[in-house]
Amino acid sequence: MGSDVFEISINFVKMVAIFLLMVNLVPMLVWVERRGSAFIQNRFGPNRVGPLGLIQLAADAIKFLFKEEFIPPKGNKALFLIAPIIALIPGAIAFCSIPLSVPIEISAFEMFGSQWGPYVFPFQSFEIGIGIVFVLGVSSLGAYSMLLAGFGSANKYSLYGALRASAQMISYELAMGLAIVGILIVYGTFDFAEMIAAQQGPLSIPLFEADHVVNKVLGILPNWGVFYQPVGFILLFVSVFAETNRLPFDLPEAESELVAGYHTEYGGIKMNMFYIGEYGHMMVASALIAVFYFGGYSLGTTLDTILVEGTIVPNMSALFASLLNLFGSGWEQSTNLINVVRAFVFHGIFMAKILLFLWIFVWVRWTLPRFRYDQLMDLGWKTMLPWALANTILTAFLMLFLR
Repeated sequence: MGSDVFEISINFVKMVAIFLLMVNLVPMLVWVERRGSAFIQNRFGPNRVGPLGLIQLAADAIKFLFKEEFIPPKGNKALFLIAPIIALIPGAIAFCSIPLSVPIEISAFEMFGSQWGPYVFPFQSFEIGIGIVFVLGVSSLGAYSMLLAGFGSANKYSLYGALRASAQMISYELAMGLAIVGILIVYGTFDFAEMIAAQQGPLSIPLFEADHVVNKVLGILPNWGVFYQPVGFILLFVSVFAETNRLPFDLPEAESELVAGYHTEYGGIKMNMFYIGEYGHMMVASALIAVFYFGGYSLGTTLDTILVEGTIVPNMSALFASLLNLFGSGWEQSTNLINVVRAFVFHGIFMAKILLFLWIFVWVRWTLPRFRYDQLMDLGWKTMLPWALANTILTAFLMLFLR
């Protein structure tokens, strides 16, 4: 957590803030999904309770909190109650381990008559060198919540949905894991920060000339992983829809067949925890796609240099300092303040990419029809798995040859 009181306090606040960021994004995503589906279907969506229907979110939250508790009389009470908690935790832990911006460097300073620092605060709750291994391991625990919910409900529809969910997640995790292996071979690391650093600058394509390889620099395009692993990107993008049980892969919740699937018997705050868990996994999937294939918090071009070395960040920090001085804070524009503002600028870039992919989740849901279950399994085992395996083998041979 840290070496002194200041560092421990900042790390604790950072951990809570990132968790609240994920939780508070959920109601906004629900609103976006309602309004987005309405526009796609030529409807208005929620537009009565508050401006643009935004207060509808608070009304729904109050309804969830005060809804009558119900536990199936023939179900397993312990499993029934613990399932929503297990649904929420994996997505939150995985999201907190992803770097959302550049680390914040704080030089030594004096406060309360003592000398503090220097510090380096990663823009994430905790930093793990094997980031992607940890994220995949933690995210896979979400399948247990569905199994516990289906078995603990003592409901045939819930049990069918739980079995579908577990089989679906196992099937598509193979293709998703192999798709990720391809991009890991290209980067040669498990660490998220090193992957993002490898995607900075203009696109550099290795070309064969005579008996050696030269890197052809294309200054227009960024050096993003999607240009090196287009097949892997498509496979991962499709797999995360199945892993998060989103249309057209929402067979575990198929309302026309299973009422509501594994959470049929749930209501109130417990049902809301399943929602938060599902949207949390969507955020994790969007963040991973951005990190692997779209530069993470980096723009990958000369715009990064403009943000770091130009006048944008210093001018923003000067404006921020002047606003604080209106309240008599006495702040001055310093290197520490510039580093903080710079980190939040890159954080805004990363969140913009995440929100773009979250909108694609909503767009696809209200555009494509649901697969049949046999079509879903055939796609995972007979199409995506062979393509992922071939992409991994081809990438390994190419990287070996180029090196």
